[in-house]
Amino acid sequence: MSSPGYRPTPAAASQLNLRGAVDLSSLRRPAAPPAPPASASADGAARDGGTPNGDETNGGAGTAPLRVDATETNFQDLVQLSAQIPVLFLLWSPYAPESPAVLDAAERVVVSYAGRLVLAAADVDAFPQLAQAFQVQAVPTAVAVVKGQPVPLFQGPADDAQIKDLVEELLKVAAANGVTGSIGDAAAQGEEAGPEPLPPLHQAAIDAIEAGDYAGAAASYKQALLEQPADADAKAGLAQVELMARLENLSAPEAENLRDLAAGEPDNLDAQLGVADLDVSGGHIEDAFSRIITFIGRNFGPERETARVRLLELFEVVGTTDERVAKARQGLARVLF
Repeated sequence: MSSPGYRPTPAAASQLNLRGAVDLSSLRRPAAPPAPPASASADGAARDGGTPNGDETNGGAGTAPLRVDATETNFQDLVQLSAQIPVLFLLWSPYAPESPAVLDAAERVVVSYAGRLVLAAADVDAFPQLAQAFQVQAVPTAVAVVKGQPVPLFQGPADDAQIKDLVEELLKVAAANGVTGSIGDAAAQGEEAGPEPLPPLHQAAIDAIEAGDYAGAAASYKQALLEQPADADAKAGLAQVELMARLENLSAPEAENLRDLAAGEPDNLDAQLGVADLDVSGGHIEDAFSRIITFIGRNFGPERETARVRLLELFEVVGTTDERVAKARQGLARVLF
């Protein structure tokens, strides 16, 4: 990825808001309980600055770290933590020369706020799905998450003062949306409540996902639905792992060829559904829904039904309460009736 000069986004002033274009559900762990990041080292000492080496910083705020390494495994836990405190994701790469300095500056700023927000350092080379989830085009890039919603901050180099200005605005946005906790409060709440264990079949599915066994995860969710047909989490989980399985072995050149095929053959069912999968995984939710609805409006018979069923599955992936799903349901109704 390239590393352009400092470019604050339009959100770099009072225009910060919670209406992001990124869909964070692409890395969602179905039915996973919210939890703060793992505890820091017992000495609780804050580092004055840092390097992108994965160290955790306590910063004197309770026992939870103010900096954690974001991975595909703990991503959803961090997103859920953002309901209590803002989480600042700094997406970096060891191959981008500006990354170490920006990461150090971001950490110093976060530590100075004594637990009012957390820094999640995401190595996009080690975890490319994180870059995909945020639609990152270059590194370093900073994106905050508040109540599960992404808030773009900046891309490229930035110093302490620039980051601090953005954090000040971020905290105002967070407060306006009722997010006013601290990492110490979040850790204490997690210790008091404790994570509830998942149902056995759900846990088996999560274990299979983390092992890369999507077929095994799907089998566990299907069994859960056989036993409890109204299990909404199992239904959503099944749709998600089936999407992961469809995209698992698709290379970048194959994806580009698929897009070319879909552009040239609008009535090619497999191509249209394949590109819709790509769009959902990349956060282009409305594009994906519109593509399938347009196909349904032009076609009849078995292919139309196949497309309708796939659209309903993608609704589950995104989340049936998402406003984009509600809008797409209206569009589907118009072409069906």
